[in-house]
Amino acid sequence: MNETESLEFFTAQAQAFAETLASRRGRDDLIDGLLSQAFSSFEGNVEMEAQDYPAIACHKGCATCCTLRVTATAPEVLLIARYIAWAKFPDGEINLAKRVAKANQQTCGLDEAQRVKLRRRCPFIMQGACLIYPVRPLACRGHACYDKQACVDAAAGRVERIPISEPHRLFRGLIQNAMQSALRDSGYAWSLYELNQALQLALNNDSCDRRWAGGEEVFAPARIAEVNPEEMGKVFEQIKFRASSDAEIAPGTLH
Repeated sequence: MNETESLEFFTAQAQAFAETLASRRGRDDLIDGLLSQAFSSFEGNVEMEAQDYPAIACHKGCATCCTLRVTATAPEVLLIARYIAWAKFPDGEINLAKRVAKANQQTCGLDEAQRVKLRRRCPFIMQGACLIYPVRPLACRGHACYDKQACVDAAAGRVERIPISEPHRLFRGLIQNAMQSALRDSGYAWSLYELNQALQLALNNDSCDRRWAGGEEVFAPARIAEVNPEEMGKVFEQIKFRASSDAEIAPGTLH
């Protein structure tokens, strides 16, 4: 996908997200509809784009990369919090809220490099399986590798780079950024947050979804420091300006 195609894809996705946000504003199914759209778009586009690429080495039961810091948008955090509240496990053996709290105690405030060095496994991994797999965030969906041994070496600190799937990386970024841009334009908090800390906040306060829907940035303490909202906002504005200029020159080319 070249730069022009990426611009067109981003613009179309942002518009689709904006329409969903407008049509579902004030409704209980806003978050579900928004993320169903995001996840469906990601899976469908990766499947089409990856046809000419090798098969990824990721499979059920492989959680080698699940020591990385995970970032997520507010809708993703709230969806996972709901899932945790609704999830049922045999005899109450698994308490996901307690697992999140324990993980947050160990990881809160650590940057990406520190998290890699810590090698603390995600609280949702048990016997190699992800307990929140149906609602895992785009960050997890977009991290895929062609070489399992490279992942093992990276997790052990022996190598810094692995052969990641470009289609997964590309569409994770485009779709996530398009959703953030639409959230920003619609008056919702649109930052990226560290998942453990943001989930801890959501699980400790059941009003977070209502407050977020009202425009409040409820997960501010968990906001990722490396991402400057002002700079990112400027990038979104530049993309919209360029897309608008291109549309004026060649109307009807965006789809």
